[in-house]
Amino acid sequence: MDDIDKKILSLLQVNADIPVAELSKKVNLSSTPCWLRI
Repeated sequence: MDDIDKKILSLLQVNADIPVAELSKKVNLSSTPCWLRI
């Protein structure tokens, strides 16, 4: 688990309904890698 995974987890804990596209922008990844990490 790296820093990006931790940031994704933190953002999902605050708002589990966040769209993957918005989440990926916040962690500076494209949508597919972000989705795969979830």
